[in-house]
Amino acid sequence: EVQLVESGGGLVQAGGSLRLSCAASGFTFDDYAIGWFRQAPGQERDGVSCISSSDGRIDYADSVKGRFTISSDNAKNTVYLQMNSLKPEDTAVYYCAADYLGYCSVVVAGSEYDYWGQGTQVTVSS
Repeated sequence: EVQLVESGGGLVQAGGSLRLSCAASGFTFDDYAIGWFRQAPGQERDGVSCISSSDGRIDYADSVKGRFTISSDNAKNTVYLQMNSLKPEDTAVYYCAADYLGYCSVVVAGSEYDYWGQGTQVTVSS
């Protein structure tokens, strides 16, 4: 069964850091773009970052450039999102998703992604 499981969310003060993990099972990363999305209450779900192992592409939303870093450990079938210098506006539920033969770009709509995790809550206090 294909599964994506996010972990690592929690409560952190502004300026702090968290590392999110997205563990995949039932498939390997080679044929998929893996994206991170986030959704704040009452807001649309927006792309945050993505990575595609096949061509090495990485992309970030402008709002997180210089603060967030995406990486992958293909041996563990896991993608990470290191979040530094967190701001209250980063508060959201964070989701990872997998797009078969996908092109890694935060412009790619969530509707293009084939599999989704359940999400992990990130709360940044001021």
